[in-house]
Amino acid sequence: MAVEWVLVCHGLVTLLVLVSFLCGQWPIFQGTFIQRIHFFLTFGAYDYFRRFVLFSCGSRGVDALHSLEYYSCDRPNPIIQVPFLFNLYTSFLAVGVGIILFLLTSFSDPGVVNSSNVSQYLSAYPYDNIIFTEKECDTCKIPKPARSKHCSICDRCVARFDHHCAWMNNCIGERNTRYFMAFILWHFLICVYGIAALALILAGRLKDMQVVHILTVYYDIGNSYRELTPLVLQWLLNSHNTQILVMVFLAVITMLLAGFFTYHAKLCLTNTTTNESFKWQEYLSWQRKVNEAKVSAAALKASLGELSQEKKPPESKWKTLFRRSHLEEVEVVKNNIYDKGYLHNIYAIVAPYSTRRSFLLNKSKTG
Repeated sequence: MAVEWVLVCHGLVTLLVLVSFLCGQWPIFQGTFIQRIHFFLTFGAYDYFRRFVLFSCGSRGVDALHSLEYYSCDRPNPIIQVPFLFNLYTSFLAVGVGIILFLLTSFSDPGVVNSSNVSQYLSAYPYDNIIFTEKECDTCKIPKPARSKHCSICDRCVARFDHHCAWMNNCIGERNTRYFMAFILWHFLICVYGIAALALILAGRLKDMQVVHILTVYYDIGNSYRELTPLVLQWLLNSHNTQILVMVFLAVITMLLAGFFTYHAKLCLTNTTTNESFKWQEYLSWQRKVNEAKVSAAALKASLGELSQEKKPPESKWKTLFRRSHLEEVEVVKNNIYDKGYLHNIYAIVAPYSTRRSFLLNKSKTG
């Protein structure tokens, strides 16, 4: 039974750490131990380690630690890419396809904007004058096309910038979003395949060892799922605990990949990027506050006007209670001019503008 309890404790601790790290900053966990674990994982552990380095190695050790942190977090580097190359897959095909997608995402051009193609990108992506306005990149000193952003880590402007991916050591932009999405989907399918393969292997072992037959015939256990399931699981944990642990690990990774892929698929279907989603959140929040201020001012003006008029009979308390607030009538609409329908949006991902013939012809004419 010791092995089962170790596996259970391991799973609970893993789940707690995962939830604390990903969700510890949510308002629902404010003031709880989950928030404290999140703070320790994201800041406290590093702060204690820095103090230990300062105590043991002095200021030179801290300077070396800061230099390593700067190189690892703020400069292009292959540190996070290295573990990927040591992963083991279930077949040579999975290895080949996975590495090809990895290399395509990591080393392909994400859509770098420079002086030779900036005019084409300016034509391909018009300004919406909401979250993107005409301006110049302060670093590159060239016009900044709509939907582009200057990556502070790679030190270059990227068209249709989504985010900088440390796992790929590359920006995810207009030209390599398709490879990035394929990479996530492929590894999701590999994990699902691994879970299914292990489940079939364990089912085969159950059949070969005649576990159900032995339990029902020799131990007089009822032939029902409710009675057999706990005993079958106990046998699996005792005999194949490593395979069960691998299945649990794959299940967690599968859920993470599924959530990540679903989020980015939704962005692709609406022709929005991660960078733009944050910009829209800021704009809509600001616009909502402006509109609420206007509505409040109008309501205050109307109330003052009513006071100056003749006194009216008092309004029913029930009517006042259920009367809709003027602030609830405030509505802010997201006007995304780049969303042109699912099919067009998917085509824009599969065949980026900069790879199309019209873009290349336009470039040759301007060149």
